Amino acid sequence: GVLRWAAANAWWTLHLADLPVPDALDEAVLAAAGEEAVDGSEGLAALPFDPVRRLSTAVVRIPGRLGRHTLVVKGAVEQVLDRCALDPEERERLLGLAATEAAAGSRLLAVAVAERDARPGEWTHADERGLTFRGLVTFGDALAPTAADALGELAGRGVGVKILTGDHPGTAAQVCRDLGLDPGRVLTADEADRLTDAELGAVARRTTVFARCGPGHKARVVAVLRAGGHTVGFLGDGVNDLPALHAADVGLCPRGAVDAVRESADVVLAEKDLAAVDRALTAGRHSGGNIGTYLRITLSSNLGNVFAMLATALLLPFLPMLPAQVLVQNLCFDAAQLAFAYERPSRAVLRRPIRLRPRAFLRFITGFGLINAAADVATFGVLALTTHDTHASQEAFHAGWFTENLLTQALVMVILRGGRHAAEGRGAGPVHRAALGLAVIGVLLPLSPLGPLLAMGALPPLYYALLATVLALYALVLVLARRRHERAGGAV
Repeated sequence: GVLRWAAANAWWTLHLADLPVPDALDEAVLAAAGEEAVDGSEGLAALPFDPVRRLSTAVVRIPGRLGRHTLVVKGAVEQVLDRCALDPEERERLLGLAATEAAAGSRLLAVAVAERDARPGEWTHADERGLTFRGLVTFGDALAPTAADALGELAGRGVGVKILTGDHPGTAAQVCRDLGLDPGRVLTADEADRLTDAELGAVARRTTVFARCGPGHKARVVAVLRAGGHTVGFLGDGVNDLPALHAADVGLCPRGAVDAVRESADVVLAEKDLAAVDRALTAGRHSGGNIGTYLRITLSSNLGNVFAMLATALLLPFLPMLPAQVLVQNLCFDAAQLAFAYERPSRAVLRRPIRLRPRAFLRFITGFGLINAAADVATFGVLALTTHDTHASQEAFHAGWFTENLLTQALVMVILRGGRHAAEGRGAGPVHRAALGLAVIGVLLPLSPLGPLLAMGALPPLYYALLATVLALYALVLVLARRRHERAGGAV
């Protein structure tokens, strides 16, 4: 029967190929037919599956047929029927039957054979003609139980899911519906070939299912989506997925993918489960959001300190801060910022990819850095009013600027953070607590026994009163600048 011929094709194309690549459909055929399906036949040559032609051919010798070789062809229904000796009416009837089965969600392979005179030469694609149609083999694809829920979660993250497959359009559309997706209009590879890249990019944005795709078609769809400004991840497990994996921003594959795909993918999933993709996406955006926040806060604060340090160094007869003081200050600030790793991300962060655009990033750190520098220079004025130019005043100056730097950095951590507590106006989180600890260290360390060891002395009470005014104004300006930055569409 047809299953026996399909099994013979699967067995010999796998065993005679130069680089055998297991195929899920071939494995299913062999499992259903059993080993006795190929008993007695002798494989002579094989033309392995070609994703462009979408079929494979095995040449076998059947016992009792002396001087004759049999070609066994298996592949996509349209491709096999094009090589069969059929009248137009019969061909259309078979195509209609295949479309009906595909619309029900079945995957199909057509099988055809041909008898040829035995010959010692090589067999080529030109020999695949005048075939006798044997029948169709249908497969049922069991969907992972978590797939539909995982796709719903991905949609909630702002991720558009598209299916690029070599299957029949009806099969792909039905699988889409089973997953809770609206397939809409299915675009086939032949239709895509008639479109320019610009036209395909416009169509691809509103198309969910791309059917009858070869490797080049998949890579082209990925490329036009990226050219349209989208961040594209591609999940595949076969050799024909390699071009698309290379074209995507992120290539993903399951652990059971072929070796070449595993080596090319950026991410290898421990289990074939879309829920793992959602978890990885959430973790990545969480980490990316926290890293972006850390960089913006650290660089803007440190840039402001550098500006102020350069300005005051030109006016003072001594260093504004000693190296040991700078190191202690940075150690405290960096330790406090470890709290960003525990900050729960806001929902807005999880709904979009994290991108650090260089120009916008530079504008942010420059703008907020200048605000920080202004606070530092104002503090310099406060110190000039409350201390005198003596050796003791140098120690007081160091203590005053050390305290002000840590307090302004604590304010920056609280006001410019972007976690869920900030977005939803909730109570104190890890960043709040870390900022409070940083502020306490900034005030108490110069007054502790460690203060003299770091060349920091006592400060007059008037300094703290004036510093409180500077910090209040600084916090107000930060809040206003943040709101203006958010209205302009920037991220914090």
